Amino acid sequence: MDSSNLFRQLLMLGIGTTSLVAEQLRQVSEDWVKDGKLNPEQAKGFVDDFMAQFNIDQATIDEQLQRQIRNIMQDLGVPRQAEMDELRGRLDRLERQLRDLENKQWR
Repeated sequence: MDSSNLFRQLLMLGIGTTSLVAEQLRQVSEDWVKDGKLNPEQAKGFVDDFMAQFNIDQATIDEQLQRQIRNIMQDLGVPRQAEMDELRGRLDRLERQLRDLENKQWR
């Protein structure tokens, strides 16, 4: 499973959900203005306030989602990037030591 692809799909789902909510909220507020339940300024303020709160909540949800994905990947034994970098460095050092030993044997 490609974790970056999964994260990208979840992110796109979140963006799509946000867009859908924003569009539906605008439609409802326009209907309320047409019905005389709100004036246009109140509708704009309502939409702006709701979307500001929704974006704050969305950021919190995104943080929680990222934390959950990290935990799941850790539970599955998927190494973090820092661990992979450390292993690559150790491998490079071992390869260099092996080359040095091989070079000493040929001398």
